[in-house]
Amino acid sequence: MLDKILNSKNIVHKALDATWRRNEAIAQNIANVDTPGYKRKTVSFEEELRELMESKDFKKSNVDKIDIKVTEDNKNLSTRLDGNNVDIESEMAAMAKNTIQYNALIQLAGYSKLMMVIKEGK
Repeated sequence: MLDKILNSKNIVHKALDATWRRNEAIAQNIANVDTPGYKRKTVSFEEELRELMESKDFKKSNVDKIDIKVTEDNKNLSTRLDGNNVDIESEMAAMAKNTIQYNALIQLAGYSKLMMVIKEGK
């Protein structure tokens, strides 16, 4: 059943887009760790996907219409005097987790063979 959902709804491809956007947001957070007043960026996708999958209209819905939202994290108040709320250790852990998710999705989508062919061509 999971294969049917994944193939018919393009969830894997949308999740790849979300992990890519999350990687960009985390990279921005890391790059701005010392920027005064910078607020860390977060990406929300899984929450909206979960809500969609739990809804009664999931069979009629279109996963491509789920927005991958990048927002500023204003909930986590900064403990720093400059107002920056980026914690470099948390960001590095999030980057590692996101990389693992991205690699798993690449394999699930069947792109791993394509990547292998591209690397062999160098």
